[in-house]
Amino acid sequence: MADARERFLALLRAAVADGGLIKLTLGRYRGADPTLRNLFVRAVALKRGPHLSFLWRHATRDVTKNHRPDEALPLLAALIGADFLDAHLFTAAQTAQLESTPEGPARLKVTAARRPAPVPAAHDQPKAHPIAADAPWLRALGVTNAHGQPQEAMAGKFRQIQKFAELLQHLMAETSLAAPIEVVDMGSGKGYLTFAVSALLGAGAHVRGIEARPELVELCRRAAAEHGFAPQLEFSAGTIAETELENLDVLIALHACDTATDDALAKGIAAGATLIVVAPCCQKELRPQLTAPPVLAGALRHGIFQERQAEFVTDSLRAELLEWAGYRTRVVEFVSTEHTAKNLLISAVKAHPRGDPARAARIRELAAFYGIRRHALARQLGLLLV
Repeated sequence: MADARERFLALLRAAVADGGLIKLTLGRYRGADPTLRNLFVRAVALKRGPHLSFLWRHATRDVTKNHRPDEALPLLAALIGADFLDAHLFTAAQTAQLESTPEGPARLKVTAARRPAPVPAAHDQPKAHPIAADAPWLRALGVTNAHGQPQEAMAGKFRQIQKFAELLQHLMAETSLAAPIEVVDMGSGKGYLTFAVSALLGAGAHVRGIEARPELVELCRRAAAEHGFAPQLEFSAGTIAETELENLDVLIALHACDTATDDALAKGIAAGATLIVVAPCCQKELRPQLTAPPVLAGALRHGIFQERQAEFVTDSLRAELLEWAGYRTRVVEFVSTEHTAKNLLISAVKAHPRGDPARAARIRELAAFYGIRRHALARQLGLLLV
């Protein structure tokens, strides 16, 4: 009987041949490149025929390459069970997970699929918006007009919604979350992105928006009821700090001011969220503590540089603290600064055990370099900076 690896490769070849491949995720990299983390593979339709798109995820960058199936399959066969010890195959009919060890036999688990197969993306065709421009809820919230076009004053918000939905699609693909998915949006405001999450994830997700302003909660409740989002989308009045969370899969907090972002991060970590997505703003906590290293003293006497440095240090520490707490963290530009200055997005996917001493030491070194003694997220996670 064929071993587990050979059976997994047979399933992969069959999925490619019959068009049933949804995605392939390779993890636990053990190869020669110290920056490489994962490989994600999906089917794409190009003008020159079907291809497999390889997304090589490195620590600080992503590299995408497309290969014909006859090229791709030998490449994958050489990687699976060698450079990558874990492989997770999603097809239209089933999912298969291969767990390998450097010195022992591999283990294969196959289960029936829970999700429908999507139509392969056509790279050479005009890109469709993740959120339909004519969605009635966009009009109800004042983002688009009766013709499904962005209102002049809301063009930036429309682009922000679409970009966020696109990023969330990619982030969800990195997880193994299956319905029912519990999502909380902390500080949901007027609900633009909360509705987008619910529209994107559909009935398989229960999405809850938490907002301190009762009038906005009521506005969003009416829109949800009028446009068929209930009961999978609901809104509650409350603050981030006061909200109790448990059994959470995804936490979102976009533009929560100052240490409210840290409150949201701490809540998500404590609730065991698999995916955390925040867009921080108004990073004021560290600015009074910031002590310029001698080499930077001249530059940081300028207020604007001091402000940007405080933002950099605040969010760098947040990203490092998330890694220390057991998450694989990425920091990207949310949308262009042409549309908003609040354009940083920190995403974190639960990936490894918490409490790496070496990373804790690096966090303390970074804080000490800038004279930082207090950081809200570090305090809530119980990691002392000094």
